[in-house]
Amino acid sequence: MKLAGALARAARKHGLRWLCGLLLTAGAALHVTGHLGLDALERLDTFIAGLRMRVEPARLDPRVVIVDIDDKSLTAVGRFPWSRDVMARLVTQLTRHYGVAAIGFDVSFPEPDHSSGYGVLDALARRELKDVPGLPAQLERLRARMDYDGLLAAAMAGQPVVLGYATAGEQAKGVLPPPAFTEESLNGRTLHAWQAHGYEANIARLQQAAQGAGIFSVLPDRDGVVRSTPLLQKIGNGYYPTLSLATVAVALRARAIAPLWDSTVDSMTAAQKASGGLDAIALFHPEGAIRIPVGEGLTTTVQFRGSGGPRGGAFRYVSAVDVLRGAVSPQVLEGVIVLVGTTAAGLNDLRATPVSAVYPGVEVHANLIKSILDDSFKARPDYAMAAELAQVLLAGVVLTFALAALAPAWAIPLSLAALMAAGWFNFHLYSAQDAVLNLAPLLVLIVVLFVFNLAWGYFFEVRRGRALVSRFGEYVAPELVAEMAENPERYTMEGESRALSVMFVDVRGFTTISEGLAPRELREYINRYLTAMSEDIRDSHRGTLDKYIGDAVMAFWGAPVPFPDHASRAVATALLMQQSAARLDAEFRRRGWPALAIGIGINSGLMHVGDMGSSIRRAYTVMGDAVNLAARLEGITKVYGVGIAVGAATRAAAPEFVYRELDLVRVKGKREPVAIFEPLGQAGAVAASTRAELAHWHAALALVRAQRWDEADAALQALMASTPERRLYALYRERIAGYRAQPPGPDWDGATTFMSK
Repeated sequence: MKLAGALARAARKHGLRWLCGLLLTAGAALHVTGHLGLDALERLDTFIAGLRMRVEPARLDPRVVIVDIDDKSLTAVGRFPWSRDVMARLVTQLTRHYGVAAIGFDVSFPEPDHSSGYGVLDALARRELKDVPGLPAQLERLRARMDYDGLLAAAMAGQPVVLGYATAGEQAKGVLPPPAFTEESLNGRTLHAWQAHGYEANIARLQQAAQGAGIFSVLPDRDGVVRSTPLLQKIGNGYYPTLSLATVAVALRARAIAPLWDSTVDSMTAAQKASGGLDAIALFHPEGAIRIPVGEGLTTTVQFRGSGGPRGGAFRYVSAVDVLRGAVSPQVLEGVIVLVGTTAAGLNDLRATPVSAVYPGVEVHANLIKSILDDSFKARPDYAMAAELAQVLLAGVVLTFALAALAPAWAIPLSLAALMAAGWFNFHLYSAQDAVLNLAPLLVLIVVLFVFNLAWGYFFEVRRGRALVSRFGEYVAPELVAEMAENPERYTMEGESRALSVMFVDVRGFTTISEGLAPRELREYINRYLTAMSEDIRDSHRGTLDKYIGDAVMAFWGAPVPFPDHASRAVATALLMQQSAARLDAEFRRRGWPALAIGIGINSGLMHVGDMGSSIRRAYTVMGDAVNLAARLEGITKVYGVGIAVGAATRAAAPEFVYRELDLVRVKGKREPVAIFEPLGQAGAVAASTRAELAHWHAALALVRAQRWDEADAALQALMASTPERRLYALYRERIAGYRAQPPGPDWDGATTFMSK
């Protein structure tokens, strides 16, 4: 019973938190099973895959050596491509002098080599120099020495040399080697492979002399990074091996390269089913067979080791010119597989890989050769999805329940331990079992659960523990509350007198609006309006939201956080609120609701501010004559047909705006008249046409106050002709008509008296 009671209490306390955690866990599980593919997680897994390669230490493999056509060789021999007699000497040195097991050329020979000049000499001997005694015979004796293609073919004859060639474009150039197998040899099975439409292979003399050839083209992913490459590509109806596979086949004296099929359909992986049941590519050699797992399209993942290049640490690089000179120790090259390639930047054989943005292309093939020799391939095992799902569910459930109950001091080490355990286990499978498992869903789930629980606890801690937020949070913007929370002793709700700016906002014709809407629609109408106005006041210009009075809003600036530019903030807010009201009006009209129009009154001056009210209910508000005047100004905006009216004190305190003077008014309860103004916008944002109209209006207003009725009426009539929608001009023409009937007298101060609120 005690246990049941404890569980019930925990469920009441943490139930919603547990539910959110389990939902996050379910989302991660759906991604693992492929039902919710999240591109961000897939990109993170790609990054982690590269990170694993960089973390795994590089160990020098003496079985594969790269003969590098480097800058040193180019300086000594000359620019590349070298003439074939130089390549013939390189082959002879490697095979007959050093006794390498195989040579793979990461370069091709698609054109005959005429650099010896024999063709030119032979043409001269047949024409211009035909009368030179003994010249034809001498040239015949030189033919073999100046036939550079023949020299290279002779050097390769009977030697374990594999030429490289590229697959690209649409044209076929050169002679292909025999394919590893053909469509006919598949006995009707379907084998999906990368289809090459064109190729640039080697000339016939050289291809016939070599023991094989392989494709050295690598195919980057969509982001330009090489992560995997096809082990074989299809050209016509034949399947041709990559340079690495062809070179290993020659080195091991392989009898055949052939596909292996899985006869058990139920056990097939998705990649196998996509390839018609293909299980792997097998390399059969006298000592057995090497099974190479491949993915869809006969691709295999390249296991990059080290950072690449002569200092990468994974493979030994020797300079080609040192081989030509015989300066390399025989122990370095005897019995090894040699790849001839280049790291010279000008020869453009550098690739972007997960471990380096400038990785030598020849070393891509070296890594594949090492994997084949080791019979060790990093691949996604058949149990990968089940293992990933089990880890996600275990970590998700445990952390969901544990983090909800633990304090941050314990939640942090638990989450870190979970991250470290997940990373260690994933890397252990990778390094010890060659198993590639996705890690991103598990890591992100652990981090998200930790952040979620931390944020949840912090949120409720703030609600419980920070009285300042609870008292001021409903009045002012969150950023102001945060600022106040840093120095709470500076702020108080005690009453004080302070120079502030206050605003009143009201909806025009709200009684008519409320009569024309159903209760539910009216609630949504007023909620949308109040939300928009409150956001403009509180969030946009850091105003203090005082109260809602039905459809009216009261706000002020300068307290509790003092702002020297409180008047400017109030005017800027009023202009923004009119824009928001226009946007809402258009939306409401589309929905068939009554139009929305608001009036805003603003005044600045000394007023009392503080926590005021009764023992039952109190509020942080402002009081005083300046406040009352702002309320009166809001009420008389409708008289002048304007959306905003501000007092003279506000205009003086916010001079960066352009104003239209409306009148001198004597409001109820005030003996002295006050000037009122309509703000039009920032000085630099008001159009020249508006400024011109404003000048004409102020001139007309001066004529009215000078009691020059005819001139004033003519000026107002001209203004109405240009802007007939302006209610202000019609109002003053009506007043002029009244003044003509009952002149105000010589002591008239130009003020208009309002007897009602």
